[in-house]
Amino acid sequence: MITGSKELIRDINTKLVIQTVMDEGPISRADISKKLGLTKATISAIVQDLIDRHFLKEIGTAKVSSGRKPVLLEFCFNCAYGITVDISGNKLTVLSATLGGEHCEVKQYSSENNRDMIITELIQAIRAQKDLIPECPYGLIGIALGIHGIVDHGQITFTPYSDYANLDLVSILEKEFQVPVYVVNEANLSVLGDYTFHYPGKNVVELSIHTGIGLGIIVKQKLFSGTHGFAGEFGHTIIQVDGRPCPCGNRGCLEQYASERVLLAQLADKKKLSSVSADDFARLYQKKDADAIEIMNLFIKYIAIAINNILNTVDPDIIIINSSFTMNFPQIIPDIKAAISGRNHDICSLLPSELQDMSILLGGICYARNQFLE
Repeated sequence: MITGSKELIRDINTKLVIQTVMDEGPISRADISKKLGLTKATISAIVQDLIDRHFLKEIGTAKVSSGRKPVLLEFCFNCAYGITVDISGNKLTVLSATLGGEHCEVKQYSSENNRDMIITELIQAIRAQKDLIPECPYGLIGIALGIHGIVDHGQITFTPYSDYANLDLVSILEKEFQVPVYVVNEANLSVLGDYTFHYPGKNVVELSIHTGIGLGIIVKQKLFSGTHGFAGEFGHTIIQVDGRPCPCGNRGCLEQYASERVLLAQLADKKKLSSVSADDFARLYQKKDADAIEIMNLFIKYIAIAINNILNTVDPDIIIINSSFTMNFPQIIPDIKAAISGRNHDICSLLPSELQDMSILLGGICYARNQFLE
């Protein structure tokens, strides 16, 4: 039983009403009352307050066979906007969207991947994106930054392929834009996006496989990042004793064998080219090129090992794979599942990301929204 001041209880009930309308709307006041076990008078008072504050709106009446038609409510996702920036190597990808991930505007900018220039680049990119946001009751309510590295309570502590450790992005950007700024590991944003919009399980993880390999973890419907932000740094789990050196300081880390960066570099070496892009790989694989097939088989082998380890460590309901390899060739998902050894073969759902390249960006909108509604 919840006890406390009237204000505290009202705040808790208000959050419950908002979440119920977001999850199940359109929904009537009476149905909210039944679902939450609160009196109709309490629900009516909270709903009216939320309508006055532009969080809820009435959208008409439900079709019923007899009696008074109940008025239906929806959450006003366009009452505010968020901005996400995916800070990835030599590019910045910026998204603005409503709290429901609608009316998206996406821009991409080249980046010098330089500690001394990143703040100027971010300010310019965010300012341009902010100018695209239309007038709305709450305007811009937060900026989420997706970091390809370790984040400990909003502080960047390690980025293996950029020199951004201990760079205080939050204070500088909050002063510049006068809204909250959230620095979050990219894999956490990625799983939050797919979880919110497509895979609402209780325990969900997402392998984010790009330059490195991250693991976003949702446990009991909450993001889990560990005590110091290390949870989910799955690319730095060791799969080969005394193996290839890794920027993290260890040897034999998973991402030195299964990341897109490493596998595409191996293919380039086989083809005696300076580089091979994900699109180049896709074209070669479609043509049944022997080298491309060998690279894909390596990807399947190592990701199956990774998933086997995840199953034995986290035991989730759903494992999502987010990679250009599975994006272009979703038919390899059954091959990965078939390569998982032992009794773990069929104990959870293995699925490709539905949001793909947008997962980090829309996950950032969800993160900013959740913080705003708190």
